[in-house]
Amino acid sequence: MAAAAAAAQADPFTAYKLLLSCPAGLPRSRVSVKFDPSFDRIPHPDASLEGSIGEIWNQRLQQNSSLYSGTKFRYGGHASDHNDESNQEYCISLHLGLTDYRTFVGTNLSPLWEKFLVPSEDDNVCCQHMSNPLGNGAIVETSDQKIIVLQRSNNVGESPGYYVFPGGHSEPQEVGILAHQNGKKDIALLNERVSKEMFDGIIREVVEETGVPASSLTEPVFIGVSRREMNVRPAAFFFMRCNIDSSAVTELYSRAQDGYESTNLYTVSAEELRGLSHQMTGCHCGGFALYELMRNTA
Repeated sequence: MAAAAAAAQADPFTAYKLLLSCPAGLPRSRVSVKFDPSFDRIPHPDASLEGSIGEIWNQRLQQNSSLYSGTKFRYGGHASDHNDESNQEYCISLHLGLTDYRTFVGTNLSPLWEKFLVPSEDDNVCCQHMSNPLGNGAIVETSDQKIIVLQRSNNVGESPGYYVFPGGHSEPQEVGILAHQNGKKDIALLNERVSKEMFDGIIREVVEETGVPASSLTEPVFIGVSRREMNVRPAAFFFMRCNIDSSAVTELYSRAQDGYESTNLYTVSAEELRGLSHQMTGCHCGGFALYELMRNTA
């Protein structure tokens, strides 16, 4: 990804940092979630800066009254462990809290976003005042070994015109979460539901954004977490195969449910995608780097 690094110097929006790499590709059984209020955002002690979140949101509402502050899972780090002493299979636990779109707009997307950062080598401390909703993305290989890439619409508020992998967010509402529960009852069950949504959510996004049926996709494997350097935007990445060829995928895209966020679908080789990396958002450049690490490990 030397070309991507050089391009990032020209366009800071494409720069990325890998927060977690799982080149072996982890199935559902080896990815869990610890969902807890301790992973929520910490308000900034500067009252004026904290107040700017509401001010920016109100400005955005005046420009677009249809905006909705939906609840999102917040990335608060991760932990790794080994669940099998004989072969040392490692497992990943994603640490998730809650945030919302309003706070995302007022921190990560704010012109003042850098002021919310804390000087620290610990990424979780550095970003403790950021909304940091955990996005997701899928590197999907077609039956003729092409990779699906979307070009974002000029209608969207974030990254218009950039190339991205299919994705979006896993949604708390999909598993009945609107807020943290006060009691400790059924914590294990809740964590299982959120963990399941991490995998179900990326399948749902691929189906909605590309039009391919869920039955054509292999079970996703988790390959890591990447963060865009500008706005410190994190995203979890998955890999899956599609048993449909690239020409049929392109045809299905014309009937996709979600045609608002993207204007074009491309199916490209890994080499062609490497050439597009200077036009990808940073977290998705990182997603491609995670994919290449997986390929090199296989």
